[in-house]
Amino acid sequence: MLVQQVVNGLTVGSIYALVALGYTMVFGVLKMINFAHGDLFALGAYLGLTFLIWGALGQGAGGLAALLLIGLLAALCVGLAGVLVERVAYRPLRGAGRLPAVVSALGVSVFIQNGIMLLWGAFPVAFPHGMVPDVSWSVGGITISLMRLVILGGSLVLMLALYLFIQYTKLGAAMRAIAVDHETARLMGIDVDRLIQLVFLLGAALGGLAGVMVGLYYGQLNFTMGWLYGLKAFTAAILGGIGNIPGAMVGGLVLGLAETLAAGYVAGEWKDAVAFFILILILLVRPTGLLGERVAEKI
Repeated sequence: MLVQQVVNGLTVGSIYALVALGYTMVFGVLKMINFAHGDLFALGAYLGLTFLIWGALGQGAGGLAALLLIGLLAALCVGLAGVLVERVAYRPLRGAGRLPAVVSALGVSVFIQNGIMLLWGAFPVAFPHGMVPDVSWSVGGITISLMRLVILGGSLVLMLALYLFIQYTKLGAAMRAIAVDHETARLMGIDVDRLIQLVFLLGAALGGLAGVMVGLYYGQLNFTMGWLYGLKAFTAAILGGIGNIPGAMVGGLVLGLAETLAAGYVAGEWKDAVAFFILILILLVRPTGLLGERVAEKI
């Protein structure tokens, strides 16, 4: 049923959108692609699994309150990891051009991915069930589970909160200022380095939280999952318009819908190909993405 596929697509797309926000925020302030972001997402999924085991919550003890605590802990840890990545791998190369930063990002990606493999193993691991009660409702032939509501509702709340933070707070205004010109922002008394750290903290934290959601939704983790989800989230960011926060949200939802409809009406094996075909088609018609890029250049 079409409406059921749309609900499923929006659920998956909201996860893509959360990860895509990290890409588009970093690009907005540094004009670089953080290729390690997908692996930070995977790190969040594995940390969520570890906190579940440590808390003995695998059988559902604690319910949604425990799930919220686990998500916040994983997001905080991954956010701090993102700050560390910025400090160690990106800040020393900030004035060296774009290519050294890209190479450094790829190196960090490999480091994190192999670190996950060494700590948690090279084989897929199962994510414990029972954190979200197995409850669903049928309305007009459409089945909506509590799991989908938690993921979709939580993602939309986080995306709206981030948008309001960027648009209507002093820190958000400062972030938009450094996106225009770092040196001018410094002359106006803005601590550019501290705000860039905040961008990495928020972006990585959202990615880590999305990793926990993926573990809950699909029930299985793999140490290479960051590459695929990172690629799709990067695609979503480009699809909506790189550097554009609402664009990353829209791009993620569109990509999730495209994948789900392709799996439901074409073939499951072709869902990735159909999604990227739509991306190519849109970029041929509108190279700046659906909502347009928001990339400030010096005059």
